[in-house]
Amino acid sequence: MKPSSSLRSMLKSIDHKGYPAYKGLRGSYQFSSFCLNINHVQGDPFASPSHLSLSISGKEAGFPKDFFDKPWRKITFQDHLLRLFGKQLARFSFQAKGSGKSGLLSASSCGQEILERTALTVDPKTGDITACFEAGFPARGRTIDARSLEKMLFELVPKAAEASLFYRRIRREDLIRDLHLSDDQQYIREQLPLHGLCAFVADGSILPRESGVSQRPMKHSVPFVSPKSYQVTLTPPHCKKITGMGIPKGITLIVGGGYHGKSTLLKALELGVYNHIAGDGREYVLTDDSAFKLRAEDGRSICRTDISLFINDLPNGKDTSSFSTEDASGSTSQAANTMEAIESGASLLLIDEDTSATNFMIRDELMQRVVHRNQEPITPFIERIRYLYDKHGISSILVAGSSGSFFHTADHIIQMDRYLPKDITQEAKEAAKAFPAVSVPKDEPTLPDFQRCFAPCKSLLKDRRTKVKVMGKDSVSINKEIIDLRYVEQLADTEQTAALGYAFLYAQLHIMDGKKSLQQIVDQIVDQIKRKGLSSISGSNYLKSGLAMPRRQEIFACINRFRKL
Repeated sequence: MKPSSSLRSMLKSIDHKGYPAYKGLRGSYQFSSFCLNINHVQGDPFASPSHLSLSISGKEAGFPKDFFDKPWRKITFQDHLLRLFGKQLARFSFQAKGSGKSGLLSASSCGQEILERTALTVDPKTGDITACFEAGFPARGRTIDARSLEKMLFELVPKAAEASLFYRRIRREDLIRDLHLSDDQQYIREQLPLHGLCAFVADGSILPRESGVSQRPMKHSVPFVSPKSYQVTLTPPHCKKITGMGIPKGITLIVGGGYHGKSTLLKALELGVYNHIAGDGREYVLTDDSAFKLRAEDGRSICRTDISLFINDLPNGKDTSSFSTEDASGSTSQAANTMEAIESGASLLLIDEDTSATNFMIRDELMQRVVHRNQEPITPFIERIRYLYDKHGISSILVAGSSGSFFHTADHIIQMDRYLPKDITQEAKEAAKAFPAVSVPKDEPTLPDFQRCFAPCKSLLKDRRTKVKVMGKDSVSINKEIIDLRYVEQLADTEQTAALGYAFLYAQLHIMDGKKSLQQIVDQIVDQIKRKGLSSISGSNYLKSGLAMPRRQEIFACINRFRKL
């Protein structure tokens, strides 16, 4: 490690030289309160910014160890400091002028969800902090502007770090508030199975979002109020008590008129697998961690998935116990999505009628009389939903607005009326008696053994340099192969998409051998991340600052959507 004075001298020596001379700055430099690491230098002022990081000893940072001694506290602690650091860098960004990205200073942008990220990490044993950020090294044309970079590295970055990464300078009450919130959220998550619940929505929660492109809470929204019959009161460690709607395990149907909040509630539940920041409105909307949102996905590829629980005896004789297609229909894709969700370990399925294939979900009595069962290869979800819960403990929450077919089989029926839930289970069950229930096959099915094994893609193994490119939350490309993730709806951040790309590539290069099952492959990816950190799957010799932790369910979903398995 070199002293900071060495960096200053090097900057003076390369001033006004060609931009590639910046490459010689790579290395680590000791400043008074932190170490500055220049990990990767951009090759051109118009290229992607340079990657830098700050290393701060736990003793220097000064944060009490009980701030990050538990996994959920550690993630919240890192998230809080990263948000502070990002705001401080944004204050100073582009104060140094020049061509291209000259003067840019930025850290990962965090949304409403609290995610584990590589952008800022803390060592739980020592308290050492590593904060990654990007910087646009200044240039005039394509000539080095060393004086401006000196200002950035010796004045602006230290100011940003001092105001956000040291206990003596931050607003302690805000950090403690967030840590207490994380304790309360964790307590509620632990209480869900103890109370026989799969989700909890606190009274006073604000579920509607500001707009389709903003996840911030909508102003002047109707606060959530639990029906008395579903009311649950919990006592988290930092609250006297918190009351809300506990959704029991089993089969829950959410009904109501259009625009009354059915899908809004379901959307809050599907993102309730993550903790949310204070002020989001969904801080205490918490769902079973393994919950999986299902939908139809026309055109997706399917590789050797056993969909025989729902589809059998196809006219073309195709084997549905190991089904493959490059262009799945709505019903076939939803059947595959359901089986893949179960394979991933999901114990709660979330389904919205609006985004489902009708012939996969239901087949009413009249249709069964006209088109006999032996002429229809699809066994609809309504005929399997009770079996999945009774035999395998897999609960379902369904949103329905036009079909009452699930009234007979549902354990709990909630009506959304002007964004307020009402328990209508008894009334709905009584009304359903006047209509015939859907008949269920007498033969009890069995779940597959989920022993699909995949070999690595030969084209990826041949390429010496493999490029991972992220296109928002919609997709990730590995070289020229695009993995379409548009309908993996529980992805909350583009950095999760990036992590999925690297996780898939890591599996291809180091785990897949044609003998390990997909479950074993994902288990090894998760174990690698737990042992060595999320950045360990990136294959880079410097920290990737743009990765966020995905759930194992999304890792399964990503691998399943690769078209060349």
